[in-house]
Amino acid sequence: MAASATAARPLAGASVHLPLSARRQPARVALLPRAPAAIQGLSLGRPAQAQPSARGRSVRCLAALSPEMRATLDKVVGSNKVVLFMKGTKDFPQCGFSHTVVQILRSLDVPFETLDVLANEALRQGLKEYSSWPTFPQLYIDGEFFGGCDITVGSAIPAVYCD
Repeated sequence: MAASATAARPLAGASVHLPLSARRQPARVALLPRAPAAIQGLSLGRPAQAQPSARGRSVRCLAALSPEMRATLDKVVGSNKVVLFMKGTKDFPQCGFSHTVVQILRSLDVPFETLDVLANEALRQGLKEYSSWPTFPQLYIDGEFFGGCDITVGSAIPAVYCD
């Protein structure tokens, strides 16, 4: 019986040696151009002021928040008691953090509106500057920024919002 099992799997336990020319070669990666001199001295691990070349300067990437976008965001945030800017919708969240905040609000029976930041890149970039918060979801309560998922999970939403 052992012989028939071996016959059914003739290469079981055997090693097959391939010549180097037959082995799959890793793809070659083109080298990226060297960073500009102004950026080379910056380190993500240390504050910019600790480096002499970056002293007195700060590096910040801002999306231009137009006055029209600011007015629209003010109107949306001000016209709803609870607004969640999230990835996806409340019925179909597109990330786990957005899903978590939706579940928290639903468990408290809080009526809330959502806006999908994935549907509009300008909205997504503008919100980062509007709230000074780089990630999503972003929860607004009574016209004020409340926080993201971590803050929502870590704090109790006041009972006044559950009415």
